Amino acid sequence: MPQIKKDVPNDSVKDLYAIRTKEVIYAIRRLMQAEEHYTKELNKVYNVSSAQINCLIALLENGPLSPSQIAKHIMVNSSTVTGIIDRLENKSLVKRLRIAKDRRVVTVELTNAGQNLAENAPPPIQQKIIDGLNSLSPKEINDTALTLKRLTDMLDVQDLEVL
Repeated sequence: MPQIKKDVPNDSVKDLYAIRTKEVIYAIRRLMQAEEHYTKELNKVYNVSSAQINCLIALLENGPLSPSQIAKHIMVNSSTVTGIIDRLENKSLVKRLRIAKDRRVVTVELTNAGQNLAENAPPPIQQKIIDGLNSLSPKEINDTALTLKRLTDMLDVQDLEVL
């Protein structure tokens, strides 16, 4: 009696695997294109990047913050925030304040122009994702998170800085 190899998928499973793989790649590309489109529109209309608008919105929602607090709110490294704040300050959208006796302690707050922009700019693209995730069941969110983690692990991007 011939032995059947259980680990070798049949052609229909191979076809489905290829189709699903292409769908994953296509979905990732669409996510990347959505972010690019959002960033281009922000830059064209408001002359700010998505990281900069995230910073402005964090300040609008929370009031004056230290750079490290901003980093936590917008989920980037503290070193990245320095550049974001520099660019926003050059555009007169935020200002740095040294209100403590220790002059090294810096607080960042919105200017009137920054507040106006934060109030009127479109919400960050991740807000759409958050809104969509809020409609999922706990199991669906867990499955999505685990799958995305596996994808980032495959790409070895755990140490890349999120902008």
